[in-house]
Order: sequence, then C-alpha cells, then structure tokens
Amino acid sequence: MTLRSRLAVAWLLGSLAAPCFAQGYPSHAIRLVVPWPPTGTVDILGRTLGQKLSEQLGQPVVIENRAGANGVIGSEAAAKSAADGYTLVVDNITGHAINASLQSRLPFDSLRDFAHISLLASVPDGIVALPSLPARNVKELIALAKAQPGKLTYASFGIGSSAHLAGELFKGMAGVDMLHVPYKGGAPAIADLLAGQVSIYIPVLPSVVPLVKSNRLQLLAVTGAKRSPAMPDTPTVAESGLPGFEASNWFGLMAPAGLAPEIVGRLNAETAKALLSPDLREKLNSLGVEIQGSTPQEFTAFLHAEIEKWAKVVKASGARAD
Repeated sequence: MTLRSRLAVAWLLGSLAAPCFAQGYPSHAIRLVVPWPPTGTVDILGRTLGQKLSEQLGQPVVIENRAGANGVIGSEAAAKSAADGYTLVVDNITGHAINASLQSRLPFDSLRDFAHISLLASVPDGIVALPSLPARNVKELIALAKAQPGKLTYASFGIGSSAHLAGELFKGMAGVDMLHVPYKGGAPAIADLLAGQVSIYIPVLPSVVPLVKSNRLQLLAVTGAKRSPAMPDTPTVAESGLPGFEASNWFGLMAPAGLAPEIVGRLNAETAKALLSPDLREKLNSLGVEIQGSTPQEFTAFLHAEIEKWAKVVKASGARAD
C-alpha cells in the first residue's frame, strides 16, 4: 500500500471512529507546543501543520515555542496540561526517544504521559566530508577508519543529539574507533569541517545539500532507510556497506495522556488529511522532509521500538546529558 493510500485509510478510519460529540471539537483555539526554537525543522513542521489544521478545523492553532533542555521544557509543559484536546505538541526523536535514556531525571515518560496521535515525517542525516578525504563511500570510510584507529573524528551538533547517536550507531555496527567532537549547533560544526578540523560531520541532510551541490563537501551516504528525494543518487548507509543501518530524525504529534479516544481519532484523521494536501507536501519535500503518517497505535509501537533501539546506543556510548 502506498503512503498516499495509507494516509487516506487513516483519515477514513479516524473519521469513522469519532462519535458525534467529537464533531463539536474544537470550539476554540488550540495551542500547539514546539519544544525547540523558531526556524528549526520542528518549528517549520509545526507551523506548516498548524496552519493546515486551523483551516480544516475552523479554529486558530497557536504555535508556542518553549525551547530548552534538549526539548524537555516544552514537552513537560504539554504533558502537564489538561487532556482536553486544546494542547498538542510536535516533537522529535531527541525529545521522545533519545532523551528517555540520555537523561536520568526526565520529568515525563514518553509512553505513559502522552497520547500518540500520529507520526508525521522524517529527515535523514548525511555523512559528509571534504572532497580531500580519501574515501568516496561508506566502505572506503570504514576501511580508512580501521587503518587509522582513533585518528578519524566525527562532528555532531551536540552531545546526545541525533547526529551524535547516529555516529555511535555507525561506530558500533562498523566496528571502528572514531573520536566524537560535539559542537553547540550545526554552524560551528560545518565551519570546522570546511576548515579541515574534523574528518566527517553527520548533519541533518537539508542543512548541507547546498554545500554538496556546490562541491564544497562530498556526501558519502544518507542514514535513512531509503534514499532521500533531495539527493536521489546518493546511497543509504545500509546500501553501501552496513546492512540494517537506519538513523532518521522523525517527528510526531502528541497530546497529554488521557485524551478521549474520539478526539484522538478526530485529530489523527485531520492530520492524515493535512499530510495528503499537495501544498503541504510540496513545501516539506522541498526542505528534504519526507511525509510519513500513521495510526495512533502504529505511532505508539514505533515510539516504543525507537526508545529501546536508542537506549542500547546511549548505553554503549556512555553519553549522559545530566
């Protein structure tokens, strides 16, 4: 079944699951919490979806950026809000899969304290290097790392970031020793890579596409399960030397736990409808964001699997955020 067919079925099932009283929802504005700063991928996705939901539901969807603590502040605020359908949250792999094992005092449980409405989208990372690096693909990178154990360095945009953990997963599956160099954001990491201070960088793919297309950087592979529409000629890591490797940044829509199933169904149906709209898809695809969509049950199962997957990587890496 194609993605479009799956979303259409989710829309239909969600609509049928909502009894008549849920049709009176919403009666006033909805707050959509984004636990990250403006202009980032989560913010862009939240605002794009919020605008579409506002059009469909006939009520304003007000974006509230509550950034801080690696996404924790905003999600904690959402989890403690009333479970009435008027507070929603859009968050990502870091906030709800990696933080679960990275932070020992996380003030919420991503499985217990949220109603999971829908998986929304994903964005792969890329493995990039200067053209002068004597490796043109993943197999050659692994061979280079094994020939120089501990000499190659990989940059990320922070300890515990999706890029950091993608690098640790790569090291573990490839059996190589590379030194992690964390930065406080993507800009300084890219600057040092271009200056030759680090060997490779594992960024969110859209952030480096212009540098790759201008030949200032080479893209060795993308980390998702399939090739990116933004760079269709570049193979995945799994295709090019590490079968089974996958590390994508994903985004989902949630609400406080205890939300009535009828409203969950209504929101899931409206989200599926929004994700089917050509203008939303065109805007997000142009940024390298790949539409996903799911039922609430599929999202819960996916989140459970992601928490387990990244807990093993965090433990092996020894990374801590507190």
